[in-house]
Amino acid sequence: MSRSSTRTLGAVTPADFERLAQLRKMQGVALSLLLGMAVVFVVSFALQGQYPWLGYVRAASEGGMVGALADWFAVTALFRHPLGIKIPHTNLISNKKDEIGEGLGSFIEENFLADDVVHHKLSEISGARMAGTWLQEDDHAERLGEMIANAGLGALMVLDDNDVQELIEALARKHVIEPEWGPLMGRALDSFVTGNHHEALIDVAADRLAEWLEQHPESFDRMLSSRLPSWLPGIAQRFVDDRLHAETVRFAHSVREDRSHPLRIAIASFLADLSRDLGEKPQLQAQLEAFKHEVFDSPRIRSLAASTWVTARAALVDLLEQPDSELRTRLVLALQDFGHRLTADSTLQFKIDVWVMQVVEHLVRNYRHDLAKVVADTVQRWDAREAAEKIELQIGKDLQFIRINGTLVGSLAGLAIYTAATLIISPLVTG
Repeated sequence: MSRSSTRTLGAVTPADFERLAQLRKMQGVALSLLLGMAVVFVVSFALQGQYPWLGYVRAASEGGMVGALADWFAVTALFRHPLGIKIPHTNLISNKKDEIGEGLGSFIEENFLADDVVHHKLSEISGARMAGTWLQEDDHAERLGEMIANAGLGALMVLDDNDVQELIEALARKHVIEPEWGPLMGRALDSFVTGNHHEALIDVAADRLAEWLEQHPESFDRMLSSRLPSWLPGIAQRFVDDRLHAETVRFAHSVREDRSHPLRIAIASFLADLSRDLGEKPQLQAQLEAFKHEVFDSPRIRSLAASTWVTARAALVDLLEQPDSELRTRLVLALQDFGHRLTADSTLQFKIDVWVMQVVEHLVRNYRHDLAKVVADTVQRWDAREAAEKIELQIGKDLQFIRINGTLVGSLAGLAIYTAATLIISPLVTG
């Protein structure tokens, strides 16, 4: 450690140099008091023969010098050897650095990370309400939205397209392709039919069929006429077309209006049979599995999935990069809405606070020893002199008050002892 480094106590930041300046100032005050006491002692000692009352002054200054020197020694011995002399039990912080680190880690673990301390502190605050109030501010929501957007943008820029595609394919294959579709689709279809959800589809189909027939009668006529015998007279063909068109329209309306129409019953029966067959017939299940693998293993489908991800990624990057994009605007609005809910909904506040408390307590309970060990390991990795300088830079200013108080207390003690000796002990001895 160089002399210049020792003089600056390893100060780096402006705050460090401010602490260093305050430390040097207080050291100057303490030293000035010591020198002042020394001057007073010399003067009073030289003149006390002519002016006996100066004996009290001499005793006070003498006690002040003793107190100042003793406390200077005590404070200096914490951080280095006084005057460079390796006196036993000095330079304590450097010599006991590892023990201090372990003790500090244990102190934090036992007093700051104890279960009751953490629980009591968390129960005093409502982080959800505070977060809700904070989010309602426009600039706060915008700032958080910007952070989320930048994080998402960074993730998209770092992710490799091939890795993402492989991950998506692996997840899709594990959760979509590998499970058998037959029993699953059978149960889903059975639930669909049991809940009469197919009725709404039949209604839509019947409405659309009737509407199309009424709006495009010529198309129906052409389709039907092409299948009639060519030898049939034209008037007969038109009669058949008109008659069948009207019956078909009437049939569509009948299906739409009659909830017990035979077609509805037939469709429900067909779907019920299909749902049962999907769950019970191995041949149908095998056909469905073959079709599934044929579709998903198709190079075109895989190429479509890859191009879809590339397109989606490019669109997301573009939306996240633009400060006024629809995505970022909606994100800020969503954060503000969430903030309003947090402040207005006490039940939601309670749920979030309890969840946060459980998470924090779980983390502290399982990792507090590791957190405390970080403190101990950090201190142990410090250079011994560097550790002493860091601590002196932080608390050295306050320790100078020990020297100042020692000077004043020593002065008062010297005066009291001299006064007692003069007024009490001396008459007894001379008498």
